[in-house]
Amino acid sequence: MQINTLSIIVPAYNEEKTIHLILNKIKEVALINNIKKEVVIVNDCSKDKTSEAITTYMKNNPELNISYYEHEVNKGKGAALHTGIAKATGEIVVIQDADLEYDPNEYNDLLKPFYLADADVVYGSRFIGGNPHRILFFWHTIGNKLLTLLSNALTNLNLTDMETCYKMFKREIIQGLDLKEKRFGFEPEVTAKISKIKEIKIYEIGISYYGRTYAEGKKISWKDGFRALWCIAKYNLK
Repeated sequence: MQINTLSIIVPAYNEEKTIHLILNKIKEVALINNIKKEVVIVNDCSKDKTSEAITTYMKNNPELNISYYEHEVNKGKGAALHTGIAKATGEIVVIQDADLEYDPNEYNDLLKPFYLADADVVYGSRFIGGNPHRILFFWHTIGNKLLTLLSNALTNLNLTDMETCYKMFKREIIQGLDLKEKRFGFEPEVTAKISKIKEIKIYEIGISYYGRTYAEGKKISWKDGFRALWCIAKYNLK
């Protein structure tokens, strides 16, 4: 397929310390086949100086194509993604967290199945491949694998990392979904809904993972795990 632009959706909440660092990484990566970058940042009503950090960065780096949107009230990561996805104009859309857990240098790996196999969706898996993975929480890993297993059982997919941030879509696929979840239920909901698209081509690529601790700003909690369980049942069984 012809890919002119990659839309990079960046939901941000209280990321004043890292937002400029991830934007630097996005700016520095050279995409294959001269693909252009469109960065869509959605600030989900941060309480810190995320807004100032973003506007300063945009002023100092005009060569990076950034569209910036703000929520007037905090709605959740999923809601920020809904806003960003609706604003995307590139042929391909990828999700990028504002922290430093995922490496934009791997966009090119995620893009290859779109060229080589006419993929519709590509997931980046933290649990396959030989790339670096920071060792952190045992129970988080077990939880992720359990959620993936339950999701697979109902979607009939064989993903290894349903909860991954790195999901890349053809724009018409992701914009064609009626997404509801406003927090971390986005992952199981979008997986359930793409699995129901007839003859959809889903691929998975091994990626690195530089996870952070709660002291370093990690936000997901056990409550979000239970919500994910509910979403797996809700969007697969109804």
